[in-house]
Amino acid sequence: MSLLLVAVRRQQLFTVCRLGYLRAAPANFSGHERRQASTEAAAAAATTQLANASGMIGFWQTLSNSTPVAYMQDALTQIHDYSGLPWWAAIVLSTFLFRSVVTLPLTIYQHKITARIEQIALEMPAIVEELKREAAMAKHKFKWSDKQTQIVYSRSIKKQWQNLIVRDNCHPMKTLIVLWGQIPLWIFQSVALRNLVYMLPDPTTLKAQIIATELTIGGFGWIPNLSVVDSSYILPVTLGLINLAIIEVQAMTRTRPPTRLQNIFNNVFRGLSVVMVPIACTVPSALCVYWVASSSFGLAQNLLLLSPEMRRAVGIPKTKTELEAPYDQLWLKIQKRSKLLDESSADKSDSK
Repeated sequence: MSLLLVAVRRQQLFTVCRLGYLRAAPANFSGHERRQASTEAAAAAATTQLANASGMIGFWQTLSNSTPVAYMQDALTQIHDYSGLPWWAAIVLSTFLFRSVVTLPLTIYQHKITARIEQIALEMPAIVEELKREAAMAKHKFKWSDKQTQIVYSRSIKKQWQNLIVRDNCHPMKTLIVLWGQIPLWIFQSVALRNLVYMLPDPTTLKAQIIATELTIGGFGWIPNLSVVDSSYILPVTLGLINLAIIEVQAMTRTRPPTRLQNIFNNVFRGLSVVMVPIACTVPSALCVYWVASSSFGLAQNLLLLSPEMRRAVGIPKTKTELEAPYDQLWLKIQKRSKLLDESSADKSDSK
């Protein structure tokens, strides 16, 4: 759709009635009467939306009025206007675009850092053996006690490990870089979409009123109105299932036995995935569309970066823990887990 058609469509949406529905202004209305009706409707809508958003105070109000959120609102509006897509499709497009530009490169970088750490870990056994010999010689030469020898030995190992990290520029803290990019992006886009739905931060502007009205008719299928919750619960449940799938894929493609800390984190994230379902049931559908699109991108991204060919293409070094046939092994583990669930269900039925 051209910009001209967008302008025409917005001109048609200029008149907004008190109940928020669209209707054409009668031909015998004067310009003054039209402006007055539009102003009264905007004031009524603003009062309603502000009442709905009255709980957002303090930090959240500051976040809603922040510069990054304002930039994100403008970006979403520009993508919608220039693409000519309905709002639901514009939200999906913007999500894929932002994640491709921000989180995908950071995820690739994270995988590179993890691979480098794994590679330098292979050098440590030889270094440890050499340090053991040197510590034994130093203990005999300088008459150190066992405690002194152990202290010097531990410090030497730590120093050699740090030297390898500096050499390959792979500090373990860099593996958290995805969170530094993904979490702010998720928060800013979520708040920006909420602002668009509720005409924030200034509900008296014509632009805010038009966008909010467009969102009421910018949905699809069972959710034509993106400003209300998904009463069918399809999107919230889909969101929970996709988030759980991301966690399970990561767990099933891990080649080493999980540590106690990894098990704790997996269970925490499983819990958060479940908690997100009732939260998604209470927010406007526009946010649900964004959250589902973002999680879908994350799942596809994780599956794509399992491929050895794709990993080599983006410069991720080969490691010993890399799966040669990741998709076949993943499918086998899914089948095995499904079989265990079936056997467990059968045992419960027999016991009854």
